[in-house]
Amino acid sequence: MMSKKMQDALNEQIKHELESAYLYYAMVAYLADQGLDGMAQWMKVQTQEEMVHAAKLFDFIVERNGRVELAELAKPKKEWDSPLDAFKDAYEHEKFITGKINALYKLAQEENDYPAAVLLQWFINEQVEEEASALKIVEDLERVGGTGHGLFMIDRELSARTFTPPTAGEE
Repeated sequence: MMSKKMQDALNEQIKHELESAYLYYAMVAYLADQGLDGMAQWMKVQTQEEMVHAAKLFDFIVERNGRVELAELAKPKKEWDSPLDAFKDAYEHEKFITGKINALYKLAQEENDYPAAVLLQWFINEQVEEEASALKIVEDLERVGGTGHGLFMIDRELSARTFTPPTAGEE
């Protein structure tokens, strides 16, 4: 059984993951409204991934005979000045989540909670990918100036992203 401190921290991370999904859904709405369906598709997949992250933490708490306590979610921002600004916010948000995951890993070490440390190692690796992916889009949008043909080329490229549910070994 995990400590109350670890359980509370994991419950807080569930909230952060769900707020991430909520934020990315707000970005889906914004980008779709801008006629950027490819970028909206990219954010929709991001939303689905965040829901998987929340479920992974939820299931971990339950499997360890803990108690999941869902918290109220903050209302996300709904407007951005440009697609570039939306992706900059996504990148900054991923850096925020990385900090939260790193703090959880440190807590798992302090609590000698080896199962939590193993789980959180997966999240640490995932955050490297999440940050790199968002940053690449920010850099591409900055490179093309966020308007014109370049914007539509990036939009088309991002439309190819699909959600692949994790398999049993990846969960």
